[in-house]
Amino acid sequence: MGGPEKSHYSELKQITRENVGELERAWVYNSGDSGVWQCNPVIIGGVLYGLTAASEAFALDAATGKEKWRFAPSEKKNYLKNRGVAYWEENGDRRILFSYDEWLYALNADTGQPLPGFGSEGRVSLRSGLGEGARGKYLMSRTPGTIFEDLILMPTVMMEDPGAAPGFIQAFSVRTGELAWIFHTIPREGEFGADTWPEDVHTRGIVGAANNWTGMTVDHKRGIVYAPTGSAAPDFFGGSRKGRNLFANTLLALDARTGKRIWHYQIVRHDIWDMDLPAPPNLMTIRKDGKKIDVVVQQTKKGYIFVFDRDTGEPVFPVEEMKVPASPIPDESAWPTQPIPKLPLPISRQEISEADLNIHSPDYDSLKRMYHTYRKGVYMPVGEIPTMVVPGLMGGAEWGGAAVDPDGMLYVNSNEVPWILSLKPTSEGESRFTGGEKIYRTFCGSCHGLDRLGNPASGFPSLVSVKEKLTRDELMDLVPRGRGMMPGFPQISPADRKALVGFLLGEKEVPEEKKQVEEKKQAADGSSSPKESWAFKGYTKFLDSEGRPGIMPPWGRLTAIDMNTGQHKWQVPLGEIAQYKERGIPNSGTENYGGPILTATGVLFIAATEDARFRAFDKDNGALLWETGLPFSAFSTPSTYEVNGEQYVVVACGGSTLGTPKGDALVAFKLGRR
Repeated sequence: MGGPEKSHYSELKQITRENVGELERAWVYNSGDSGVWQCNPVIIGGVLYGLTAASEAFALDAATGKEKWRFAPSEKKNYLKNRGVAYWEENGDRRILFSYDEWLYALNADTGQPLPGFGSEGRVSLRSGLGEGARGKYLMSRTPGTIFEDLILMPTVMMEDPGAAPGFIQAFSVRTGELAWIFHTIPREGEFGADTWPEDVHTRGIVGAANNWTGMTVDHKRGIVYAPTGSAAPDFFGGSRKGRNLFANTLLALDARTGKRIWHYQIVRHDIWDMDLPAPPNLMTIRKDGKKIDVVVQQTKKGYIFVFDRDTGEPVFPVEEMKVPASPIPDESAWPTQPIPKLPLPISRQEISEADLNIHSPDYDSLKRMYHTYRKGVYMPVGEIPTMVVPGLMGGAEWGGAAVDPDGMLYVNSNEVPWILSLKPTSEGESRFTGGEKIYRTFCGSCHGLDRLGNPASGFPSLVSVKEKLTRDELMDLVPRGRGMMPGFPQISPADRKALVGFLLGEKEVPEEKKQVEEKKQAADGSSSPKESWAFKGYTKFLDSEGRPGIMPPWGRLTAIDMNTGQHKWQVPLGEIAQYKERGIPNSGTENYGGPILTATGVLFIAATEDARFRAFDKDNGALLWETGLPFSAFSTPSTYEVNGEQYVVVACGGSTLGTPKGDALVAFKLGRR
């Protein structure tokens, strides 16, 4: 996404603000793997490299879209959501590196074949440096690794429930696949930050993650990698991880060669809201008080933008340590303060009043009644009474990241859809449930609902009729591996997996005496899941009966910020809900996933929206310069490149998110014949 500094910026100048309206489709590539396709392609020497929705690597002729080679890392097509590949070259040795499931692969960039000198048969396990705490637990990577010299620094994705694997940051040799260094994001005994966790954090088997899943940014001149981390697990109840919890929710500056910490800044202390740092930071040079300053800029799900000196980690703009409410849960200890930047101003609303409720909704009265039952406020801890989290668990800013230009401007898209969260005691009614239903309530109920009806508007389908869509064998394979938004649950024992699938298929329970035998076996081999005293009740967006947010639009925005001053230059709605436009309510904005790119001619390209449109904006004022329909919604970041003297813009369209149709089209545009 725009080089190691994550600028999303291109020096290409053929497409301008004056001629962007002349863009036409140049070619379309259909991979055959329809689904969540979030790939941001890499183009090197006239060849486009990417991953399909099933994480199969491919190379295309960038001028025609014709396939040159394709590599499938598995006989089965597992839709694991992967955002692209990394490229490395030295003395004619050209490599494509990408992840699939728990594996990091290295391929010959010319042939697409695994490199035998890399690990074992061209792959290494991303569990390599995680130790016993990751054994048998869900782990994968969905973001390209970051290249520094002959190292690749790898992001990872873990569970967010009790018993998650630890999210240590690992660097591997690009040449051999050997593990080069590890940084413990949950510090070991004697390491800096260990006193911000309970002493038994590494032995109880409950707490994990604090992982970098978004990818990282490298300053090659300084030899520093900037790695943002996510929350510790479990997400919403931290009774087993009391303390500040370094280095969760932290921007880390590490020595890229050794992994040694240079500085850090924790952006959310003791996170109990799932406020992961959602995207790699941007490296910029700004002018402040008459001086040029090299800065690193981190956007957040809360919609805050933090700006730090690259060398010291000192905030460039004032940050207020704001007192926040205590937790209503007796076993929880919310951190008493959280850092709030005074500048730049937030890109999303931070609190919702009654005046912000959606007067256009047919359910306005109901929304108002519900609104007054929720606990509300900035960093309001989650409790038994439902809590409204604003702008929501999907941002604010999201994984698509921001674009920057050399003038010190930052361009970032954001969401505004509140979520409603709550907790319950783990003993509440659970003794009434046994077998597959109990397993379902433990692992699946938080997303798909205890009634199995799901929440399609939030991306969680109903499982009531799952037997009409998937066979027993497919379900048995799906549970440990996951698919799309669904994580895998390899920690569920084979016997429990069989009981869970039986419950989903409506089969009779295993006789009680057999269950007791299996439970004894499970206890003996240690495969039972860790328990907390409080459990998360599930993900729910604040939506009306039409599936639209319960607050006034816009629900998606695009913001330009002058980072020299911290002031917003402009902000416009991003996306359009046709249903609202037809009612005479324009500029609704939509939820959006995938980021912008910017060219030297001032053209800002972005797809990302629910409405299956691709748009170009004027970087100076946010004016819409061009838009076109796409075959499917594109929840991805586009790329731009030049081949044979012609500039192209390409974007992956997979749909399959926010209730949009499933698709499969990589679409490239160039200027029409003049």
